[in-house]
Amino acid sequence: MHVDAQLLLEDLHIGYPVAGGFKPVVEGLSLQLGRGEIGCLLGASGCGKTTVLRSIAGFEPLQQGGIVLAGRQLAAPQRALPAEQRRVGMMFQDYALFPHLDVAANIGFGLRGLQRAKRKARVQALLQYVGLPGLELRYPHELSGGQQQRVALARALAAAPDLLLLDEPFSNLDVDTRQRLAGELRDLLKAAGTTVLMVTHDQSEAFAMADRIGVMHEGRLLQWSSAQALYQAPQDPFVAGFIGRGALIQAAQLGIAGGGRVLVRPHSLLLDPAAVLRARVEGLVFRGPGSSGWVRLAGGERLELDFGPGQLPEIGAEVGLAWHDPAPVRFPD
Repeated sequence: MHVDAQLLLEDLHIGYPVAGGFKPVVEGLSLQLGRGEIGCLLGASGCGKTTVLRSIAGFEPLQQGGIVLAGRQLAAPQRALPAEQRRVGMMFQDYALFPHLDVAANIGFGLRGLQRAKRKARVQALLQYVGLPGLELRYPHELSGGQQQRVALARALAAAPDLLLLDEPFSNLDVDTRQRLAGELRDLLKAAGTTVLMVTHDQSEAFAMADRIGVMHEGRLLQWSSAQALYQAPQDPFVAGFIGRGALIQAAQLGIAGGGRVLVRPHSLLLDPAAVLRARVEGLVFRGPGSSGWVRLAGGERLELDFGPGQLPEIGAEVGLAWHDPAPVRFPD
């Protein structure tokens, strides 16, 4: 275990029995998260990311591997701590606030073992911390979505967990609110020094929140890196196509020797009437001040490219494309 690792997941295999066998959900997942870091598992629905959270929290058993948090082993195939002994906080997708309890009671729900005066002081400190002083007597239905999220965060942090798990924390909010609250939530968690593992299917949320991001696909963790590394140096063809905008094209079509496939990003393509690479324009979208477009190559591949302000090609027109990337990402066939 790395000396600074707060969370260590080693070769996790998680699944469930089905008629005539066993259905794996997560296979061979390993990662480590440093103290105070925010990590994110990113992937489409059904890829296994929420199953990993549930296993860390104590709701799903392991078939293989181990979970270590703050130097304590939480789970192994034949041994697991009960969920209430793991010192793991969880903020659910729908916040799961109790509608019949006011804000103070919601936040203090997990502190019932504390003396009343200490519990009240802790609740007041958390309200101040999440920016909701004076709202302790409000009920959940009287709060905005952002305020509900802050109450849920305060409740999850009330018992000072060693790890906070966030399950799609922005899925119930509109796009504008999501973008604003992602930055605010990251600032709050960083100020508290909280170690966090979240899951989302939204790349913009992952990039806004996390120090380290893991791309999951069909139960496997393909790469665990910074957002910049995932974009600039993807280690797997799926990651290359999943992160950002781009497509994998045969090297020969781009005039590159050596075979294999090359990752082509929109910013690396320019219109050039004299270029050998030809494509037909299929769509245009104004993004202000420029536009984006989709073109299809003769071999059937579809590429996205960005146009600056000015005259655009017509849909259906044939165009020449000049490709330039000083450090292309390549994968063998």
